[in-house]
Amino acid sequence: MSRPAAAEVRLARAWLSRAVEPGRPALYEFVSAVGPVEAVRRLRAGSAGDEVAALAEARRAQDRAADDLAEAARLGARLVTPEDDEWPDEALRPIEIAFAREQAARRAQVLLDRDQVAMVPPLALWVVGGVRVDEALARAVAVVGSRTATPYGEHVAADLGHGLAGRRWTVVSGGAYGIDGAAHRGALAGSGLTVAVVAGGLAAPYPRGHAALFARIARDGLLMSEWPPDATPQRHRFLVRNRLIAALTAGTVVVEAGVRSGALATGRQALRVGRAVMAVPGPVTSAESAGVNRFLQDNAEVRLVTRAADVVEMVGVIGEDLAPRDPAPPAPRDGLDPIALQVLDGLPTSGTASPDRIAVAAGVPPLDVLRCLPGLEARGLVDATPSGWCLTAAARGAGTR
Repeated sequence: MSRPAAAEVRLARAWLSRAVEPGRPALYEFVSAVGPVEAVRRLRAGSAGDEVAALAEARRAQDRAADDLAEAARLGARLVTPEDDEWPDEALRPIEIAFAREQAARRAQVLLDRDQVAMVPPLALWVVGGVRVDEALARAVAVVGSRTATPYGEHVAADLGHGLAGRRWTVVSGGAYGIDGAAHRGALAGSGLTVAVVAGGLAAPYPRGHAALFARIARDGLLMSEWPPDATPQRHRFLVRNRLIAALTAGTVVVEAGVRSGALATGRQALRVGRAVMAVPGPVTSAESAGVNRFLQDNAEVRLVTRAADVVEMVGVIGEDLAPRDPAPPAPRDGLDPIALQVLDGLPTSGTASPDRIAVAAGVPPLDVLRCLPGLEARGLVDATPSGWCLTAAARGAGTR
């Protein structure tokens, strides 16, 4: 049998993206076994197996593949398939492994206590943007979280996006209000790449209020979807979309999430495919942080992070991407020897004291007190007055006691 032409394969995958909802294990296995062209022929003829045929039953009479490809071209979009050079093979390998493992478990009737969404690799990706998909996802991190984010959450997400962009990591998110949008904007502000994986068609990505943001992402990064251009953002599609965000990135960071947030599902899906999972803790008084705080508490595999350097240390190259530890701010006592510290502690918090009184209070010989006081004065920690020695305002304000 001759190999199908590239155009025929692309038409077949375009047809499949409309005929069957993405993320269906039976369809993925069927297409993997017989190829996309033969899979479409059998589905349209009604000669596929019962389970696969049922998935396409409602839409198999439709054939809008050519129209979908033409509409994509009008939008400046393209359909990227596993047959294309830019297909992200490396990024998708973990989800392929996870899919095979979970399918084997299901066949063995092992109960998988996990999210309902199956970890199924995509059959094709509708994409807008001038960057190659494989290159954009070669170094990528997902930043996800609540749509009803607080100013704290948006600040953290934007800072992470900016910091990751500055370290040449692509920021991937879902384009939603709140944390997603802040992460995208932070990456763009850092002149970095960002990818928005949306839960509907690319003709009018959801939410409409982010039209300007999506236009900039399309210009400087990538918009991506598993659904044809005119698909609507139905509720179940967000959960299916989230598995792709988790699978395509080296790690997922959850920033603010309520106890029932979809962002937590993305984090759990990332754990299922063996990706690094991180979370930013939030105030214990904030409902928007209740889910992420519990996520950290309940999952030993989830790493607490607070800055981009922590994230890069988790997902980067061992030995090359270690996060530098922030030095503690200098304190007035830094560098003082133990005797000088005792002398400083012997001074009253208010008023003055003679060297003898300081010696008694500190438990230090008077000669050591007389030796230390000039050095403490030079550091601006004590002053000599006609009535004795006292702490300076700077020393008291810095909390030297």
